[in-house]
Amino acid sequence: MMSEALHDAVKIGIVSISDRASSGVYEDKGLPALQDWLTRALHNPITFESRLIPDEQDGISATLIELVNAGCCLVLTTGGTGPALRDVTPEATLAVAHKEMPGFGEQMRQISLKFVPTAILSRQVAVVRDQSLIINLPGQPKAIAETLEGLKDADGKQMVPGIFAAVPYCVDLIGGPYMETRDEVCKAFRPKNAVRAKTTTV
Repeated sequence: MMSEALHDAVKIGIVSISDRASSGVYEDKGLPALQDWLTRALHNPITFESRLIPDEQDGISATLIELVNAGCCLVLTTGGTGPALRDVTPEATLAVAHKEMPGFGEQMRQISLKFVPTAILSRQVAVVRDQSLIINLPGQPKAIAETLEGLKDADGKQMVPGIFAAVPYCVDLIGGPYMETRDEVCKAFRPKNAVRAKTTTV
């Protein structure tokens, strides 16, 4: 049996960006969806830093910097990535970037295009700031899971890889903790020389 104590502890920032949800007009569903998926997907013990904020570019950027400075190796945002006037999450994310990681956004749009043609209107970006990976995700819980997990057939075989398959190795490369996924949810990919030997307990 693998013991949870043998896995690195990770701190993850989750940010839901919505004028209406942050002002109490309706219940936010983004944060619970992110927390549920990550809890199911990772063996690691997770500390979540959750934020529910309005669509204000400076406020979003400040929140991302705060979470990186707090030691979050991964920060996931949901909401505010469309073409509407109030959608400024990508701009706020790029403003705090040290490196851009365009492959994440490209793959998310490819996954979402399997479901809706309007996926081309999505502007999600991913960036590295210091030793943290920041990724903009879609706003709907179903789309969050689809982009993270990818597409599987009726037998559970992976047809299109989700973006989270690449997240643990990216976090390795920028100096973060060793994240280990549950294969039945999302199998992470690492080169063989980057795979840590599993330790077992009796």
